[in-house]
Amino acid sequence: MIVSLAAKRLEISGVVQGVGFRPFLFVSAKKYKLKGEVSNTSNGVLAIVQGTDKNIKGFINDIYHKSPLLASVTRIKTKDVEVKQFTSFQIVKSKTSNSRTTLISPDVTICPDCLSEMENSQDRRYEYPFINCTNCGPRFTIIEDIPYDRPKTSMKHFKMCKACQTEYDDPLNRRFHAQPNACPECGPTVFLTDNKGNTIASDSKEAILLAATYLTQGKIVAVKGLGGFHLACDASNNNTVKTLREKKVRPHKPFALMAQSASVLFDHVHVSLEEQQLLESYHRPIVLLNKKQIQDGVVKGLGQDVSPLNKRLGIMLPYTPVHYLLLEKGPKVLVMTSGNRSGEPLSIDNDDALDAFSHMADYFLLHNRDIYFRADDSIAKVQAGEPRFIRRSRGYAPLPVVLKKKMPKILGCGAGLKNTICLTRNNDVFLSQHIGDLDNIKAYDFYQNSIEHLKQIFDIQPQIIAHDMHPGYMSTDYARAQDNVKKVAVQHHHAHAVACMAENDVDEDVIAITLDGTGYGTDSHIWGGEILLCTQKAFLRKAHLSYIKMPGGDAAVLEPWRMAASVLYQAFGNNFLSLDIPYIIEMEKEKLSFITQMMEKNLNSPLTSSAGRLFDAISSLLCIRHIISHESQAAMELEAIASDSLCLNENPCLDEDAYGFDIVKEKVKDKESLFQIDMMVCIRQIVEDLKQNISLSKISLKFHLALAQAFLDTTIKVSKDTQIKKVVLSGGVFNNDIILNTMIRTLEENNLKVYTHKKVPTGDGGISFGQVVIAAALEGN
Repeated sequence: MIVSLAAKRLEISGVVQGVGFRPFLFVSAKKYKLKGEVSNTSNGVLAIVQGTDKNIKGFINDIYHKSPLLASVTRIKTKDVEVKQFTSFQIVKSKTSNSRTTLISPDVTICPDCLSEMENSQDRRYEYPFINCTNCGPRFTIIEDIPYDRPKTSMKHFKMCKACQTEYDDPLNRRFHAQPNACPECGPTVFLTDNKGNTIASDSKEAILLAATYLTQGKIVAVKGLGGFHLACDASNNNTVKTLREKKVRPHKPFALMAQSASVLFDHVHVSLEEQQLLESYHRPIVLLNKKQIQDGVVKGLGQDVSPLNKRLGIMLPYTPVHYLLLEKGPKVLVMTSGNRSGEPLSIDNDDALDAFSHMADYFLLHNRDIYFRADDSIAKVQAGEPRFIRRSRGYAPLPVVLKKKMPKILGCGAGLKNTICLTRNNDVFLSQHIGDLDNIKAYDFYQNSIEHLKQIFDIQPQIIAHDMHPGYMSTDYARAQDNVKKVAVQHHHAHAVACMAENDVDEDVIAITLDGTGYGTDSHIWGGEILLCTQKAFLRKAHLSYIKMPGGDAAVLEPWRMAASVLYQAFGNNFLSLDIPYIIEMEKEKLSFITQMMEKNLNSPLTSSAGRLFDAISSLLCIRHIISHESQAAMELEAIASDSLCLNENPCLDEDAYGFDIVKEKVKDKESLFQIDMMVCIRQIVEDLKQNISLSKISLKFHLALAQAFLDTTIKVSKDTQIKKVVLSGGVFNNDIILNTMIRTLEENNLKVYTHKKVPTGDGGISFGQVVIAAALEGN
């Protein structure tokens, strides 16, 4: 019987390089008795297969449904080709071209197979700190260019030994074409130095054992990881934790922790099933978890200064071999905070790290594999039953968010704080790793390098650059400095709203509630408590918090006592200076009088509708936080106080009465009506409760409920006026559980469809995503 042979050319796109994809195809081809070849290309993977039609169909079906864990197939372009004289199925040399559309895998945690080998004293990679295979290890942070082959990674400096090369060349081995493949004979090494750079241990095993011993003894060790440095210490040793805070000049901001396993955490924090799954995922983000407290916020077995004045701990599980070895041989829970100069990007270079924080660390656990691109740890938490990003970075970037519609090539420059950048190509929207606050030259250099690196590895030369309207952002300066490209200025809160719309595939009129700290408005005031009528192309402001003054301008962000004075002045006039409340007693009368004069004369007192500044005002008014040492500190501590009146669950019974507010409707230039949400009734009632010595927890909760109720009532009015029933929630204030949970529940109870963020951060880390979608919509896409 003559069997009719067919031949097809398969161009496979997605995350298909560096994830064991070609070996998977090799095995699958054997299974279906196919002949041909497969290779990496600049666009993904190219396979030529020939055999029976039935077997080729089975082969293609397996690609979609049985690909390796880390692979993500987005498209298979098939074409019939002429049958050739293949004698077998082979993996052949990569084929390059001028076009580059392949996707790049993020760095991922060590896999169970490698972990088992590392723990096996009979294995040649026993306790080897760079063990990896095609299913795990470094990717994005070691890539210089594509295709993803060893000569284009930082592993090009390490020639494989005979044993490693044999594994690398064997299609049936899980290290087949694992570009970082190495062993103690031929690969990178770990070594330990003191804080002057003098080598103490050059053998990897000895270095790690000594580092673990020093950690147990209460020393601070700088650890070079996947995407940069951490400063590590024993989380149970409060003296060391306090010393690290003093040396890092970080008095209050919570430290991230790394625990040996999820089971180690059960004495310290509440861990739901969803949170445990997030912790143990191969992305390995920092997960914010509620403390199990014994008293005064102190958690059993951990130093009290790990996360002061906060109800949560940010915890991750180990994701590199070095982490596992340190936690096995040293303390079971470590502080693992970012290793960098204050305000600057993560250090990734050995010499730079020694220069940057030798005054902080006692010892340095270094290695000789270069980090080509830094990546901070991702941060997530489970809110309203869903994992949500606070920071999307290591473990996720640079994977794209895939949209249903094609986009032109656009660069989104992002915001001034928590910056990310975004690049688009067809249906893919590439969100960068966390870049951070653009407020110094080193951060700006990292920002520019990130743009150039992503443009190179994804072969994207933007036709359009979208940027924030704020004239003072460094990201805006960057956009303006680019020549021969179209530029689009995007309003900050419109970008927030559209980011949420796009990730939920919503492309119609919506009501957007955007609550955050700062966004430059179309009236040149500072927005941040907004209800917008939005499409992906345009927006109309329908409501906002009534403007209050920011005495001292940017100084009011760092000193919430100024915002407390502002709301008291607006509610009581000059008479607020004689109020018999703790805030007035604690404040210096001269300062308050000076601030009052500034507001009376409108001197350096810009107007703001920011919900973030209102949170600051209440936090200071309750004498919780007058001056902050990190962003959102006052608001976070206000939420923590409010949560004392709630049970620990995602849908608390909010039976407290909210404070009052006024919703004022006015005409804007004889056109559309605009609602103003006046919270001065709330301020006056808070003052009365303070006089009555009502608990700060109850006052804070009633404020939270008042704000949620005010935006609910106003949204219902806007919905009735417009007949729009879809509502998106965006902005950093929605990182607040009380606000998010209350808004979702009450909006849905009023038959409104609510959309929230799950794929990109709800804060400013998602701004660049919204910017590119708006720019595409304006182009007609």
